[in-house]
Amino acid sequence: MSAAPSEPAEGGTEVPPPRPVAQPEPTPVPTLNVANLLTLSRLVLVPLFIAALFAGDGTETFWRATATALFAVASFTDQVDGWVARKYGLITDFGKIADPIADKALIGAALVGLSVLGELGWWVTIVIAVREIGVTLLRFWVIRHGVIPASRGGKAKTMAQIAAITVYLLPLPASANFVGWALMGLALVLTVVTGVDYLVRALKLRALGDRTGTTS
Repeated sequence: MSAAPSEPAEGGTEVPPPRPVAQPEPTPVPTLNVANLLTLSRLVLVPLFIAALFAGDGTETFWRATATALFAVASFTDQVDGWVARKYGLITDFGKIADPIADKALIGAALVGLSVLGELGWWVTIVIAVREIGVTLLRFWVIRHGVIPASRGGKAKTMAQIAAITVYLLPLPASANFVGWALMGLALVLTVVTGVDYLVRALKLRALGDRTGTTS
Protein backbone atom coordinates (compact mmCIF):
# COMPACT_ATOMS: atom_id res chain seq x y z
CA MET A 1 0.00 0.00 0.00
CA SER A 2 1.45 3.37 -1.02
CA ALA A 3 1.79 6.23 1.43
CA ALA A 4 -0.92 8.84 1.41
CA PRO A 5 -0.02 11.93 -0.63
CA SER A 6 0.62 15.20 1.10
CA GLU A 7 -2.46 17.29 1.75
CA PRO A 8 -2.72 20.04 -0.88
CA ALA A 9 -2.56 23.54 0.48
CA GLU A 10 -5.02 26.24 -0.53
CA GLY A 11 -4.70 26.84 -4.26
CA GLY A 12 -3.76 23.24 -5.04
CA THR A 13 -0.08 23.48 -4.03
CA GLU A 14 1.23 20.53 -2.09
CA VAL A 15 3.10 21.28 1.13
CA PRO A 16 6.38 19.34 1.22
CA PRO A 17 6.98 17.27 4.34
CA PRO A 18 9.25 18.92 6.91
CA ARG A 19 12.89 18.01 6.60
CA PRO A 20 14.54 16.44 9.63
CA VAL A 21 16.73 18.90 11.50
CA ALA A 22 20.28 17.66 11.92
CA GLN A 23 21.30 17.54 15.55
CA PRO A 24 24.71 19.11 16.21
CA GLU A 25 27.30 16.71 17.57
CA PRO A 26 28.34 17.44 21.17
CA THR A 27 31.61 19.27 21.51
CA PRO A 28 34.25 16.94 22.93
CA VAL A 29 35.58 17.93 26.35
CA PRO A 30 39.32 18.70 26.17
CA THR A 31 41.49 16.68 28.53
CA LEU A 32 43.48 19.78 29.45
CA ASN A 33 40.81 21.77 31.27
CA VAL A 34 40.52 23.68 34.53
CA ALA A 35 39.21 20.73 36.54
CA ASN A 36 42.03 18.43 35.43
CA LEU A 37 44.62 21.15 36.01
CA LEU A 38 43.41 21.43 39.60
CA THR A 39 43.81 17.68 39.93
CA LEU A 40 47.35 17.85 38.58
CA SER A 41 48.16 20.72 40.96
CA ARG A 42 47.29 18.40 43.83
CA LEU A 43 49.98 16.00 42.63
CA VAL A 44 52.49 18.87 42.43
CA LEU A 45 51.74 19.85 46.05
CA VAL A 46 52.52 16.36 47.38
CA PRO A 47 56.35 16.65 47.35
CA LEU A 48 56.13 20.19 48.77
CA PHE A 49 53.97 18.89 51.59
CA ILE A 50 56.40 16.06 52.36
CA ALA A 51 59.37 18.45 52.39
CA ALA A 52 57.58 20.73 54.89
CA LEU A 53 56.50 17.78 57.04
CA PHE A 54 60.06 16.53 57.53
CA ALA A 55 61.67 19.96 57.83
CA GLY A 56 62.96 20.76 61.31
CA ASP A 57 62.85 17.06 62.28
CA GLY A 58 59.08 17.16 61.91
CA THR A 59 58.63 18.86 65.28
CA GLU A 60 59.05 22.58 64.64
CA THR A 61 55.75 24.41 64.91
CA PHE A 62 56.33 26.61 61.86
CA TRP A 63 57.02 23.70 59.54
CA ARG A 64 54.18 21.60 60.93
CA ALA A 65 51.82 24.51 60.36
CA THR A 66 53.20 24.91 56.84
CA ALA A 67 52.75 21.20 56.12
CA THR A 68 49.20 21.38 57.45
CA ALA A 69 48.43 24.39 55.25
CA LEU A 70 49.80 22.64 52.14
CA PHE A 71 47.80 19.54 52.95
CA ALA A 72 44.65 21.63 53.44
CA VAL A 73 45.14 23.47 50.13
CA ALA A 74 45.73 20.22 48.27
CA SER A 75 42.66 18.66 49.90
CA PHE A 76 40.58 21.72 48.98
CA THR A 77 41.46 21.28 45.30
CA ASP A 78 39.87 17.84 45.54
CA GLN A 79 36.55 19.47 46.37
CA VAL A 80 36.91 22.26 43.82
CA ASP A 81 37.94 20.19 40.79
CA GLY A 82 34.93 17.90 41.13
CA TRP A 83 32.54 20.86 41.48
CA VAL A 84 34.07 22.62 38.47
CA ALA A 85 33.92 19.47 36.36
CA ARG A 86 30.24 18.88 37.13
CA LYS A 87 29.10 22.51 36.88
CA TYR A 88 30.82 23.28 33.57
CA GLY A 89 30.58 19.88 31.94
CA LEU A 90 34.32 19.17 32.10
CA ILE A 91 34.07 15.54 33.16
CA THR A 92 36.58 13.36 31.31
CA ASP A 93 37.75 9.77 31.62
CA PHE A 94 41.21 11.16 32.43
CA GLY A 95 39.75 13.13 35.33
CA LYS A 96 37.84 10.10 36.63
CA ILE A 97 41.12 8.18 36.81
CA ALA A 98 43.55 10.98 37.76
CA ASP A 99 41.40 12.46 40.55
CA PRO A 100 41.37 9.38 42.81
CA ILE A 101 45.05 8.74 42.06
CA ALA A 102 45.90 12.29 43.19
CA ASP A 103 43.84 11.76 46.35
CA LYS A 104 45.63 8.53 47.14
CA ALA A 105 49.04 10.10 46.52
CA LEU A 106 48.30 12.96 48.92
CA ILE A 107 46.72 10.85 51.67
CA GLY A 108 49.28 8.07 51.27
CA ALA A 109 52.17 10.52 51.56
CA ALA A 110 50.66 12.02 54.72
CA LEU A 111 50.08 8.63 56.35
CA VAL A 112 53.55 7.33 55.54
CA GLY A 113 55.10 10.59 56.73
CA LEU A 114 53.26 10.46 60.05
CA SER A 115 54.22 6.80 60.53
CA VAL A 116 57.90 7.54 59.78
CA LEU A 117 57.76 10.28 62.41
CA GLY A 118 56.33 7.76 64.87
CA GLU A 119 53.05 9.64 65.32
CA LEU A 120 50.78 7.09 63.64
CA GLY A 121 50.91 3.30 63.85
CA TRP A 122 52.19 1.60 60.73
CA TRP A 123 49.27 -0.83 60.84
CA VAL A 124 46.88 2.06 60.20
CA THR A 125 48.89 3.20 57.21
CA ILE A 126 49.11 -0.34 55.85
CA VAL A 127 45.36 -1.00 56.13
CA ILE A 128 44.50 2.22 54.31
CA ALA A 129 47.28 1.75 51.73
CA VAL A 130 46.17 -1.80 50.90
CA ARG A 131 42.61 -0.60 50.37
CA GLU A 132 43.62 2.38 48.20
CA ILE A 133 46.10 0.40 46.08
CA GLY A 134 43.56 -2.39 45.68
CA VAL A 135 40.86 0.02 44.50
CA THR A 136 43.29 1.61 42.03
CA LEU A 137 44.14 -1.80 40.58
CA LEU A 138 40.43 -2.60 40.35
CA ARG A 139 39.87 0.60 38.39
CA PHE A 140 42.38 -0.48 35.77
CA TRP A 141 41.01 -4.03 35.83
CA VAL A 142 37.53 -2.88 34.78
CA ILE A 143 38.48 0.21 32.75
CA ARG A 144 37.73 -1.64 29.51
CA HIS A 145 34.14 -2.12 30.67
CA GLY A 146 33.58 1.29 32.24
CA VAL A 147 34.57 3.67 35.00
CA ILE A 148 33.02 3.28 38.44
CA PRO A 149 32.32 6.75 39.88
CA ALA A 150 33.04 7.56 43.49
CA SER A 151 30.17 6.68 45.82
CA ARG A 152 28.86 8.76 48.71
CA GLY A 153 30.55 6.36 51.07
CA GLY A 154 33.83 6.82 49.24
CA LYS A 155 33.54 10.59 49.52
CA ALA A 156 32.72 10.31 53.23
CA LYS A 157 35.76 8.06 53.64
CA THR A 158 37.99 10.63 51.98
CA MET A 159 36.62 13.45 54.13
CA ALA A 160 37.14 11.39 57.31
CA GLN A 161 40.71 10.60 56.30
CA ILE A 162 41.43 14.26 55.52
CA ALA A 163 39.95 15.41 58.85
CA ALA A 164 41.90 12.80 60.83
CA ILE A 165 45.19 13.55 59.07
CA THR A 166 44.71 17.29 59.53
CA VAL A 167 44.31 16.83 63.28
CA TYR A 168 47.44 14.65 63.39
CA LEU A 169 49.39 17.25 61.41
CA LEU A 170 48.40 20.22 63.53
CA PRO A 171 50.81 21.12 66.34
CA LEU A 172 48.19 20.47 69.02
CA PRO A 173 48.76 19.64 72.71
CA ALA A 174 48.74 15.99 73.79
CA SER A 175 45.34 16.50 75.43
CA ALA A 176 43.79 16.76 71.95
CA ASN A 177 45.11 13.37 70.79
CA PHE A 178 41.78 11.65 71.42
CA VAL A 179 40.21 13.75 68.64
CA GLY A 180 42.70 12.40 66.13
CA TRP A 181 42.20 8.83 67.35
CA ALA A 182 38.41 9.10 67.07
CA LEU A 183 38.54 10.55 63.57
CA MET A 184 41.11 8.01 62.41
CA GLY A 185 38.97 5.19 63.81
CA LEU A 186 36.00 6.45 61.79
CA ALA A 187 38.21 6.77 58.71
CA LEU A 188 39.40 3.16 59.11
CA VAL A 189 35.85 1.81 59.34
CA LEU A 190 34.75 3.73 56.24
CA THR A 191 37.94 2.70 54.43
CA VAL A 192 37.26 -1.01 54.89
CA VAL A 193 33.50 -0.84 54.24
CA THR A 194 33.82 1.22 51.04
CA GLY A 195 36.68 -0.98 49.86
CA VAL A 196 34.44 -4.03 50.03
CA ASP A 197 31.64 -2.11 48.29
CA TYR A 198 33.97 -1.09 45.47
CA LEU A 199 35.14 -4.69 45.02
CA VAL A 200 31.52 -5.86 44.68
CA ARG A 201 30.71 -3.13 42.14
CA ALA A 202 33.85 -3.87 40.13
CA LEU A 203 33.03 -7.58 39.98
CA LYS A 204 29.48 -6.82 38.83
CA LEU A 205 30.72 -4.42 36.14
CA ARG A 206 33.30 -6.91 34.92
CA ALA A 207 30.75 -9.72 34.79
CA LEU A 208 28.26 -7.51 32.93
CA GLY A 209 30.96 -6.47 30.46
CA ASP A 210 31.97 -10.09 29.85
CA ARG A 211 28.36 -11.14 29.22
CA THR A 212 27.80 -8.25 26.83
CA GLY A 213 30.98 -9.05 24.95
CA THR A 214 30.03 -12.72 24.68
CA THR A 215 26.51 -12.11 23.36
CA SER A 216 27.42 -9.30 20.96
